[in-house]
Amino acid sequence: MEIKQLMPHVEALIFASERPLLQMEMVELLGNIMEEPPAGEKISVCLEAVKEKYDTDYYPFELRETGGGYQFLTKKDYHQTVLQLNGDKYIKKLSSAAMETLAIVAYKQPVTKSDIEYIRGVSSDYSIQKLLEKELIVIAGRNEDAVGKPLIYATSKGFMDYLGINSPSQLPQLKEIANTDLVIPTSAEEAIPSSDKDIETSGNLAIDSNGELKEE
Repeated sequence: MEIKQLMPHVEALIFASERPLLQMEMVELLGNIMEEPPAGEKISVCLEAVKEKYDTDYYPFELRETGGGYQFLTKKDYHQTVLQLNGDKYIKKLSSAAMETLAIVAYKQPVTKSDIEYIRGVSSDYSIQKLLEKELIVIAGRNEDAVGKPLIYATSKGFMDYLGINSPSQLPQLKEIANTDLVIPTSAEEAIPSSDKDIETSGNLAIDSNGELKEE
């Protein structure tokens, strides 16, 4: 089948799918209605053509590669418009603790529970369990090199699909979403009160039992 004839079939499959559709799935599905499965190269050409078609300003949605597959998604300019239709249904409400845990998994994956708790400073059992239930993270195996071989966690395909990204590498860089100045530790000299800085010493400074500076 020629590209011009194949393209509407690819477009229809993506449109009808409730989840991102993998390229290999398109090959298999189209092979069921054709004499022979279309070559993967042809599907790739069709996907590029469909993407180019909907990238124009005329359409309010676009073809995006997300979660390992392809899906039609509303363009950013129309998010608020579409959100009015059952918007709450599509918003995953997470507690602050769960959001913190999810952020750590997203940027440090693969990561163990002890790693997460070391960064947060509190127990994360409940947050991890809720994220697993919401299918935002998955158990990706075990750390074979650590004592007890603890479970390791990573973000799920559903998490990437929800954010409209294809891999964790497409997450915003931390420097792009935070404008935090680095805190430079105070030097020993700067820590000395100004009145003491004027004292000339020939030896080393030390702190006596009364908490006062003295010269050794």
